[in-house]
This record gives sequence, structure tokens and C-alpha cells, in this order.
Amino acid sequence: MNHLFQKSKEVLDAEKNHLPIVALESTIIAHGMPYPQNVATAREVEQIIRNAGAVPATIAILDGTIRIGLTDNELETLGQAENVAKASRKDLAYLTATKQHGATTVAATMICAERAGIPVFVTGGIGGVHRGAENTMDISADLDELAKTNVAVICAGAKSILDLGRTMEYLETKGVPVIGYQTEHLPAFFTQTSDYPVNFTVDSAQTAAAVLQDKRTLNLEGGAVIANPIPDAHALNETYISRIINDALAEAEANGISGKETTPFLLQRIHETTGGDSLDANIALVKNNAEVGARIAVALNDLAGS
Repeated sequence: MNHLFQKSKEVLDAEKNHLPIVALESTIIAHGMPYPQNVATAREVEQIIRNAGAVPATIAILDGTIRIGLTDNELETLGQAENVAKASRKDLAYLTATKQHGATTVAATMICAERAGIPVFVTGGIGGVHRGAENTMDISADLDELAKTNVAVICAGAKSILDLGRTMEYLETKGVPVIGYQTEHLPAFFTQTSDYPVNFTVDSAQTAAAVLQDKRTLNLEGGAVIANPIPDAHALNETYISRIINDALAEAEANGISGKETTPFLLQRIHETTGGDSLDANIALVKNNAEVGARIAVALNDLAGS
């Protein structure tokens, strides 16, 4: 680590005592939910990880310093601050040099987690190949990061606003394993399944950890996607959510919305049209991922110490 990084006391104590640590992103706090629901959810997710025997490390940039683990006050600051940058790989050095706040995306969180020696990262869903990418070349930086950064990402698959088939093809080309956690098909964030099979299926945290451990032993560069479906009680109907997404995509195109503005617009429209059900689903799946991710981190830590 260097002067650009600062670890929280909780993370430092975890390292000292050889406890498993789970990385968490901060975009969901600054850009994914309204205050105070964002901060309350972040705290609940951190506590789920603690209850499962691991230590949470929410990652963000505050005043130009990359924080590995946030205090309660820092979570509040991030949750209420205005004009917090959405930080991906290309943004990190600029935000640290100019002493700004930044909320880390999947790609940036993976980078920071790897630098901090944290092999397991929990998020909601990964980015992917956007619909119409054959014309726009709109492909999330998350996918290239997964190809080169050695962090396992526990998620509810990729958002169904994306082109899931092309996303799976891209990950296949990059050699990124997509591992279904108790599922044979890629979850589509709001729904438990999609038309696309995962590469492999594991039925337990111990098996997932064994795969990650052997991947490390074989020195296979890059990350892994561990796709964990949203709990059944909170999953949205596939036909229902597909119709809403298609309507929102048509509206975005009609209004000339493209590039990085597309995803926030679509998610806002989905939230409005579902009457908030999509936000409830988002919170439920993140909590579920936190529990599974923490169990995997504990099992991986046990393997590393054996």
C-alpha cells in the first residue's frame, strides 16, 4: 500500500488477526439509492458480513484518498455528499490527484481490492455489453477488469437491461469463469434466471472457495464471476420486467440518451414503473450476495491457512 490508500482500523485489525475480508463497492451508496436508504442498506450489508464471520471493507475515495473500509461517519458523508464522481479505472488517478470524492464501480473496486490484498468482492450486478453495442461499442469496463484483476465477484449476474448473450460471449473470450451458485443459468439481476447457461455450477461456499484457491494456485490471471440468484421472494416476473425494460430502452433512444447516461436513466424508469419494487429487489439481492460472499471468503481464508 502507499500514501494514496488508507485502511480502516477494522480492516487493519482483521489483517493482523488473519480474518477474512470482503470488499464492497460504493457506487450503490452514492448513485444507486436515495438517502437515507443508501446508508442504512450499506450498514445492514456490512453487518450481514460480520455476522457470517468476515470483515466488511467498503471502498470509496474521500478527499483523494482511497479508503479500504469506511467508518459510520464516512458512510454518512458519502451517502449525503453531492457531486460524488462515479469512479472506474480511468478515473482513479484523476480523483486522487485532485483530492475529490469518488464512489467506486465494480471495475475500480476490483482494482482497489486487489491492491489491498482482498480476494472476494460483493456487489449487486456486474456491467456488461449493452444492447446495440455492435453500433455503439458500449461495453462496461467491468468486463476487461474481470479479465485481468484477481478478485472474485459475487453478484446477481448482470442487469437485464444489458445484452446478456454478448456479455457471456465476451467473458468467455476473456477466459473469465462464470460460476453459478446453486444455479445452472445466469441470473439477470431482478430475475433468478435467463436463457444463458453458466460455465459451471457449485452447490456450496466451500466448493466455490476450492475453485478460487486452485485458480490462484494455477496462477490463472483474472477474476471470476460467482452468480448468485436473487431470493425467490423478491424476484420480479421475467415477462413483466422485460416489458418495462424494453419500454425504457425505446424512451431512451427517442430522447437521444446514450453512453454512460443510459444505465441511470433506465434504472430510474424501472424504479418508477415498478412502484419501487425494483429498489426492494436490489436491496434484497445485495444482502443475499453479502451472505454468500462472506461464507465464500471464510471458506477461502480457511483453505489459505490450511
